[in-house]
Amino acid sequence: SSQNCCLPIMVCNAVMSAGMAHLAGLVEGGMSHRDAVAQVFKENKHVIFTGNGYSAEWPVEAAKRGLPNLNTTPKAVANWNTEKNKQLFETLKIYTAEETEARQEVMYENYISCLCCEVETMIQMTEKGILPACAQDLDRFKGMDKLAGSRKTTYEAIADQLEKLKAVYLAKPTALADEATYLCDKVKPEMVALRAAVDKAETMMDSKVYPYPTYESMIYSHHF
Repeated sequence: SSQNCCLPIMVCNAVMSAGMAHLAGLVEGGMSHRDAVAQVFKENKHVIFTGNGYSAEWPVEAAKRGLPNLNTTPKAVANWNTEKNKQLFETLKIYTAEETEARQEVMYENYISCLCCEVETMIQMTEKGILPACAQDLDRFKGMDKLAGSRKTTYEAIADQLEKLKAVYLAKPTALADEATYLCDKVKPEMVALRAAVDKAETMMDSKVYPYPTYESMIYSHHF
C-alpha cells in the first residue's frame, strides 16, 4: 500500500494521550481514581458497541447515538480541521492550527490526484483496449446474429457508459473540498457502472481477444 502508517499511528496516540490527560486532570482536581474512571466511562459509553461492527446494524445504531459515520475520505477530511481537533493538536504540541489546515489541504490534493489518475487510466484502458477488443470479437460473428447473442448490446453498453463517465468527469468543480466530494459521490459510481459493463463483456469475449490479464490467468497461470 502507498499509505504511510505514521499518520494513523499519530492519531491513535493523540486520542489516547488526550483521554489519559483528561483522566489525569480529574484525579489531579481531587477526584478519586475510581470516580474519575467512572465519570470517563459514563461520558463515553455511547461509543461502545458489542455487536458486529461490520454489519449494517452498527451505522443505524451509531446514528441513534449521535455518533458520526464518516464512511468516505472526503467526509473524513472535511472533519479533520474542526476547532476541537485544532485545539487537541495544539495542546499536545503535534500541529499548530496552520499546520492542521495544511495537512487537510494535502489530504484533499492526494485524494483528488489519485482518483483523477484512476479515472483517466480507466478511460484510456477502455478506449484503447476494451472497445477495440469488443469490435474484434463482434466481427467474428458477422452475419451470424443468432450466434453473437447479446454481444452487440453488451459491447455497446460499454461505449455508452464510457461516454457517461467522461461527461461526469469533465463537469467536476475545482475547489478542493467540492472536487473531492464530487469525485467520490458522482464520478466513482460511474466508474463502478463501467467496470460492471466491462466485467459482463469479459464473460462473453474470446480470451485470446481480451486485452488485459484476467484474475484467472494471474492466479492460476503458473499451474499450466
